[in-house]
Formats: sequence, structure tokens, C-alpha cells
Amino acid sequence: MSNLKKQLAAYARVVTKRQPAARGLTVYPDDTFLVSFPRSGNTWTRFLVCNLMNLDDPVDFAQLESRIPEIYDVTDRNLRAFPRPRIIKSHECFDPRYKKIIYIVRDPRDVLISYYEFQLKRRVISDDCSLEEFLPRFMESEIEPKTGSWRDHVVSWTATRGGQKNFLLLRYEDMLANTQKESTKIASFLGLDSNPERIARAVALSSANRMRKLEKEQSRQWKGTRKTRQDKPFVRKAAAGGWKSTLPERCVGQIESAWGDVMSSVGYELVTANEVVTR
Repeated sequence: MSNLKKQLAAYARVVTKRQPAARGLTVYPDDTFLVSFPRSGNTWTRFLVCNLMNLDDPVDFAQLESRIPEIYDVTDRNLRAFPRPRIIKSHECFDPRYKKIIYIVRDPRDVLISYYEFQLKRRVISDDCSLEEFLPRFMESEIEPKTGSWRDHVVSWTATRGGQKNFLLLRYEDMLANTQKESTKIASFLGLDSNPERIARAVALSSANRMRKLEKEQSRQWKGTRKTRQDKPFVRKAAAGGWKSTLPERCVGQIESAWGDVMSSVGYELVTANEVVTR
């Protein structure tokens, strides 16, 4: 789509009141936000939260937006009609209006790979674009400039809200390693029943295998996947450390040199000899 067509389409959305809420959403004091840089486990967390809230009616992709909406898919008018208190998905950098936040962080070396595969799925990049060629575009946040880089995003939240009682920091890797424990943290943070049996059931209903099965059945129904390539999955390996066998050392070094200080601050070990660049 040309720039002119994009501008006309955006104008038409505003005129017809179909403009997604995004940064312009109305925020209420009892809102809770699930926030992350893209491809860091936010959708999985949405499944966990939905199933923690309602075990009797497990969520699927077709129902996801009606339970925990994403600010980029729903108008502000429709979001204002959601029952309160609302739980909302966002990829925004720091917004002072967000008072209660679950923030999910993931190793940027793995985020790069997942983000690259997702842009292939979305047809934003072509198959002849290599991961190495994509790296600078990822680091400069070329695809989604309003989101900022991984470093910008993480710092914007951890530096302003880290350690506060209404800010729960989750690491994707910890969620994979001990989903029961991290889900118990989520339940406690949200004031939900944290009975171990309930937590275990919610975890099982949110497993990667179940999500993959649901995706195969509903990928043409869900907004996140229906217009994307069907030969590439949205729910991929759901694993940590894949970068170790996938990323060339030069790519690892570039990421660690630029973002190593922040990576270390949230618990990620640096493996290259490159000097960390601090800003």
C-alpha cells in the first residue's frame, strides 16, 4: 500500500470512528495493563490471566479480544464499553496513566528471532531478507517506530515503575521454567484465587500445545493471524535460548554492545567479549 493510500485509510478510520484506541485510549484508575515489547510472551500471559479468572470457560483465540482487548485492535469507544475493572494488552512505552502493570520482559536475542519470524508471517519482509540483514532494522525499531527499541521500551518501564507495588515484572524465561510459580504471582497481583489446583489447571489450559491446536483451528478467525501467512505459526517453539544456536556471534555482539547494560539489569547474561556501550 502506498503512503497516500495509508494516509487515506487512516483518515477514513478517524472519520468513521474506527480508529484503534492505541495511545489515545481513555484510561480508568482501576485498569490493569499487560505490557511488553512485541514478541515477549504477552499473548501467552493473556491466556494465563483469562484462564486464572475463569476456569469454567477456558479462553481461545476467538474469545481473546472480548476478554482482554488489545488497544491496537479496538476503538476507544468500544473499550469504554468494556466491563470494569478492565485488563488490557498494550505494547506502549511508559505511559504515566497506567497505574497497575504486569510487565513481561524477554531476552532480546530471542525476541529478535521471534520478531523476525513474525514479520515474515505478516509479509512485512520477504523470505530473501536474512536475519542478519533484519537485525539493524530491528534495533532501530524501523517496523514499529512508535514502540521504540527493546532497550527503550524496557528502560521506560523498569526505570519509572520498577519495585513499586503496582508493578509486577515477569521474565518470559522464568515463566517457562516454572509456570506454576509465576502464575501464582499473577493471581496474587490481580487478587485472584491462588489455590495450587486452580493455578495448575489454568497453566494446563494455557499450554503452548493447546494454544498451537487452537491456532490451527482459529487462525483465520483471530485478528492477529487471519490476514497473515498460514504456513508460519504465531505460536512458535515457546522456548528460551534459541538464539544460542541461531544467531551468529557478530549479531549477538551487536545486541549486547548496544543493550548489554539493560540486559544485565533484568538478569540476562552477556556472552560476547564486546565492551558494553552505556547511554
